[in-house]
Amino acid sequence: MKRLFKKHILLGVSGGIAAYKSADLVRRLQDEGAIVRVVMTQGAQAFITPLTMQALSGNPVHTELLDTNAEAAMGHIELARWADLVLVAPASANFIARLSRGAADDLLTTVCLATRAKVAISPAMNQAMWSNQATQDNLAHLKTKGIQVIEPGVGSQACGDVGPGRMPDSEVLVNAAANCFEGGRLLGQRVIITAGPTREAIDPVRYISNHSSGKMGYALAEKFAEAGAQVTLISGPVSLDVPAKVDRVSVISAKDMLDAVLERIADCDIFVSAAAVADYTPSEVANQKIKKSETDIRLALAKTTDIIATVAALKNHPVTIGFAAETNDVISYATDKLVRKGLDMIIANDVSDSCIGFNSDDNAVTVITKDQVKHIGQTNKRLLAGELVEHISHLIGL
Repeated sequence: MKRLFKKHILLGVSGGIAAYKSADLVRRLQDEGAIVRVVMTQGAQAFITPLTMQALSGNPVHTELLDTNAEAAMGHIELARWADLVLVAPASANFIARLSRGAADDLLTTVCLATRAKVAISPAMNQAMWSNQATQDNLAHLKTKGIQVIEPGVGSQACGDVGPGRMPDSEVLVNAAANCFEGGRLLGQRVIITAGPTREAIDPVRYISNHSSGKMGYALAEKFAEAGAQVTLISGPVSLDVPAKVDRVSVISAKDMLDAVLERIADCDIFVSAAAVADYTPSEVANQKIKKSETDIRLALAKTTDIIATVAALKNHPVTIGFAAETNDVISYATDKLVRKGLDMIIANDVSDSCIGFNSDDNAVTVITKDQVKHIGQTNKRLLAGELVEHISHLIGL
């Protein structure tokens, strides 16, 4: 069940007696390492209180679409971007009908429409409502939109009827949630990813660096590992946790990163250069701290070795994928870099946009190969990483 480890699960709870089961579901998802946030409809609050769900999830519960406080913090669009999976359990007949017609008249339906994450629903209702043709038509329509419908159980119901319509036990729903995340597609593939900045020393206390946070590279490492790959993450100095099942090699300078890559590249199938490697390094490093004076200090800078070009030039080079962080003429510069360095794919982004530039949780990129140019709009870097792994998998024929 490691597929749920550190996954962002947005649990939607709609109105129905089965809402009481959602409390246990929160705990079971957390037991598998998921991070859970809860959205409740007005009807759900008649059966179970937001305070209960907040206490269990450890996060504020979201209930209102037009909530000034929520919009100032994690509003409906931020919730939609945050989620790796939106799981609605229970999903009432009314909620299913509204979602099917594309309504956005409360927070839960709005998030379901706004998210780019997978959406799964667990219908729970009276057996007659479940069997009604209108409900079945709505479910069939949702399935055509890629929404996963978790079939209800059969048995006695709160109203006294017996039949289909019971919300499954938490164990079933947790398994269904885990199955929403693909695993094993890249099993056996050996991947090296570089991430973060490098630091080029001026003296023992000063250095040249850049604004890279490493978030994109770390998100890619996480998604490659989830897909079954053996991942080595060669990282400059960042303040990020190492993703599960990823081997991190910590480096400081561009020379350190180059050495770490070349030491391991012979056993590599896919190389992704997501690091922001310094293009220049001081020609000489002072042994002692350079004292501040009234005069300017002039540094002589030497070019660093181009790591990705070095890898691409190897006789038996792996599939080689680079990033192009540009501030203008993004596609033109990125395409030139793809051809000039002999890369298999380049992922271009505009770092002049503060919403998607360095240190942002979001990104928007254009994926460029010799045969294709595809834009991926602004989204959370973790979700974007999943899409990029899909593109890379197709590139290598998997």
